[in-house]
Amino acid sequence: MATSTIVWIVVAVIALLVVIAVAAVLARKQRERSRIAKSDVIREQVRQDSIDVERREALARETAARARAAEAEAEAKAAEAQRLKSHADKHFSHATDARNDLEERSSHADALDPRVKDTDDPDGAADRRGDAVPRNSPVGHNN
Repeated sequence: MATSTIVWIVVAVIALLVVIAVAAVLARKQRERSRIAKSDVIREQVRQDSIDVERREALARETAARARAAEAEAEAKAAEAQRLKSHADKHFSHATDARNDLEERSSHADALDPRVKDTDDPDGAADRRGDAVPRNSPVGHNN
């Protein structure tokens, strides 16, 4: 084999190796660009999802604040209801005491008034006499 043929074979092998190396470098750069583009897309999705998550967190905080306000309002209303119930109980107690006092005074007046029917008169003799006044009726009012 001639020297020039060997030289051409070596040059062809070196050129082939250079072409293979260039193709490998270009393929690696293409993979890097593809990975960079994919990572950029993922980062954009993360940014958008992050905005959505922040909105949800803000909504959750707002809802929790409303719940706390509603609880506070319910507690205030319960306290007001308890206060009103206490006042109503006092009013009922005072009214009952007043009613009992009225009944005692009425009974005392009936006991003093000889015209009031005697409940111990089982046969109604006082009614037959015509001078009895029914218990708890206004005395002295003629209709």
